[in-house]
Amino acid sequence: MAETRYVDPIRHPSYASQPTRDVRAWLLLLVTALVPGGVQLLFGNRRWAKISLSITAISWILAIIAGVIVLINRTFLFTIGTNLFILTFLTIWVPVIAINWVVCLLDTLRRIRIVTISRKARKRFVAAFCALLLIVVGPLAWGTTILNSQRGLMSDLFASGKALKPVDGRYNILLLGSDAGKGRTGIRPDSLSLVSIDAKTGKSVIIGLPRNMENVPFPDDSPLHKHYPQGYNCGDECLLNAVFQQGEQHRDEFEDPKTAGEQATMDAVSGVTGLEVQYYAMINLKGFENLIDSLGGITLVSGKRVPISSKVDPTTGQHGPVKGWIEPGKQKLDGFHALWFARSREFSSDYERMVRQRCVQTAMVKQLDPATVLTRYQSIAKATPGAVSTDIPSSQVDSFVDLALKVKSQKIESVDLTPPRITPSRPDFDVAHRLVADKIEESSKSSDEDNGAFSVPGSDLSAAAGVDAESDPNFGSGPQLLAQGAGDSSADSGEEADAKAICYVP
Repeated sequence: MAETRYVDPIRHPSYASQPTRDVRAWLLLLVTALVPGGVQLLFGNRRWAKISLSITAISWILAIIAGVIVLINRTFLFTIGTNLFILTFLTIWVPVIAINWVVCLLDTLRRIRIVTISRKARKRFVAAFCALLLIVVGPLAWGTTILNSQRGLMSDLFASGKALKPVDGRYNILLLGSDAGKGRTGIRPDSLSLVSIDAKTGKSVIIGLPRNMENVPFPDDSPLHKHYPQGYNCGDECLLNAVFQQGEQHRDEFEDPKTAGEQATMDAVSGVTGLEVQYYAMINLKGFENLIDSLGGITLVSGKRVPISSKVDPTTGQHGPVKGWIEPGKQKLDGFHALWFARSREFSSDYERMVRQRCVQTAMVKQLDPATVLTRYQSIAKATPGAVSTDIPSSQVDSFVDLALKVKSQKIESVDLTPPRITPSRPDFDVAHRLVADKIEESSKSSDEDNGAFSVPGSDLSAAAGVDAESDPNFGSGPQLLAQGAGDSSADSGEEADAKAICYVP
């Protein structure tokens, strides 16, 4: 009578039938794909298996814990993407996962021994193995690159230090459009807007400030208060946008000499509005151009020809011959042309220029969708630090991202400290404080029915494209209120039609 012996098809496939060997190959490949290190444990390589399975177990545990926390608290998802410690850890850990996975896959292939697989199944198995290798290596390598870029962005763009608490339940952030660029000396923020955001609801008010406002006051605790106790009242050259240079001249008196100009401007805006300004964000011209290019350009419809002007002749104050035109109709603008579309002054009114700036902002916001960010993330991350500077600490970015989502779902109110309510050359700051306070109170009391109502696309970037207030005595009146305050209920359909005749985003 013949002796029956048990044959282990996993360790000794040569004694198994051909179908069993084929199933064995697929089974080992599946185990390694799901649990790297599992095959090595099966074959008795305990030291290797212990290391690989530890990496696998830690990875799955961290992923599960993170998933549970995100379900409980959405903000933690943004913390993962903005916290420098977590990003640094992930930048190191993800390659460890990739290396462990790839090494285990290759070792599994060695243990499977392709020659034991039937000819019919061999081609499909090799194709599946190569595909699995690409599926593992590709996303993890790409993820490592994205994580490293995000870590660099957070490190380069955002400041260190402690997060500040809201003042009276609101965050007040100053947005500056800087004209610092080639051929210009010093920084003159031609665009100044203060965004006041309710820390709980995200209800926001945009406060527009003319750059040519005179006699701006400084709070008592500002270093410039002792130099200008009666306000910045040294003549018609002492405008709001010139405060930046005053800060630079007295940099040693400020807490952070490197950002003395920004701090001085924040102090002045606090004096003008009656609100404590906690943070600033500033964008410069060349950086704005690069940022648009990193997005792949923007698409909008222009209703009029917009000139690309030559430099101004200092002796006459007039532009030289027009160098080119941005024609009417649907246009795909690169950074250079988008910048000119937003800033061109020649042959147009302030109102037209502001509407064009809003169109550029709206196009940027519409194009900054998840698909664009993911496919162009590295170029966007590379361009952003050169375009934007801010003192918002990295430790507060996660909560601000969460708050930004609330802002996006709310109707954005606005108030402009411009004529006829405020005269830039002779401003009444008591009236300015009252206008700001009334608008904030109105915003706070607005009903929940405002949720989902139309808001100004990109109005939180209103400073980004260089919106400014000229000395035109009619500035801020009439249809110009639409450009900065499109969220106001006072904007009627006629004004909207006038704006659309200048430009709109399809």
